[in-house]
Amino acid sequence: MDRLAAMQTFIRVVETGSFSAAARSMSIGQPAISKSIAQLEAHLGVRLLIRSTRGLMPTEAGQNFYERAKRTIEEADEADLAARGAGAGLAGRLRVIAAATFAKLHIIPRLPSFMAAHPKLAIDLLLDDRVIDLVEEGADIALRMGTALRNSSATVRKIGRRPRHVIASPAYLQRAGIPACPAELSRHTAVTYIQNGIGDTWTFRRGGSESMVTIAGRLRVSAAEGLRAAVLGGMGFAISSEWMFAPEMKSGAARAVLTDWTLPPMNVWAVFPAGRMASAKARAFAAFMEMELKDTIPAWNNTYEIGASAADPASIHIADGPTRWKGQM
Repeated sequence: MDRLAAMQTFIRVVETGSFSAAARSMSIGQPAISKSIAQLEAHLGVRLLIRSTRGLMPTEAGQNFYERAKRTIEEADEADLAARGAGAGLAGRLRVIAAATFAKLHIIPRLPSFMAAHPKLAIDLLLDDRVIDLVEEGADIALRMGTALRNSSATVRKIGRRPRHVIASPAYLQRAGIPACPAELSRHTAVTYIQNGIGDTWTFRRGGSESMVTIAGRLRVSAAEGLRAAVLGGMGFAISSEWMFAPEMKSGAARAVLTDWTLPPMNVWAVFPAGRMASAKARAFAAFMEMELKDTIPAWNNTYEIGASAADPASIHIADGPTRWKGQM
């Protein structure tokens, strides 16, 4: 039995959920998949898979073996890559987790150039606004947004940062008026994003001054696309990052107000699974996205202000370097 080949087969069965799907993805017959798994279970002396209503699922021993086998295959791939030289490019499958709206606006449009540079690499892009466990999903990397990452012992790297603003559609501002100071937001209608983990109270800063405001509205949404639709439909304002409304701020369909006041910025983090070294594929993707996001500093000035100018784009910066994150930043 070729142990590495058996590990690769087992990994595909776990990730696809069936012998038939694994066989299709590997372009081999289903009997060969079944035989490989049977030989592997006989070699290890434990049952690795059980059948459930969701398909084939790993047992506890199977899950432990999956995590270590995936690490082994990744390290073998990296050894091959190192021996052949960097010019050989990346190969295999990269599993990436990201929020749906961020992926739609900022990741998917950039994937063609990354995949063209690595023609032997396949990508699984798992889209969800919630925080998903990388190990449980068999993911190599997650791109997550937030001021801080909470309750995580994973290794993270900050790859981008953009300001937050009070953002609304021109139709809403024409109907409700333009707030002259943060305190006036309490008389406006807010659309709030449940997943931000921050709450409804925000601190605005300008020079040495601070203004704490609690926003309120009748609509709360759990997905970023819902927030975008509500704001662009004129239902109210949102406190959001430029990441979420980049196309509309460029076109004028969304505008920022109170830009002479600052809010906590929105960071983008590359998150790698805890307990193991990030794969070469994951590191390369994080570096690629970091370079790409540096080019997204806006060239627009779609703001509505009373005696104020737009924030200086030059003040936006990208921080480098990996961080071992444990706790709140």
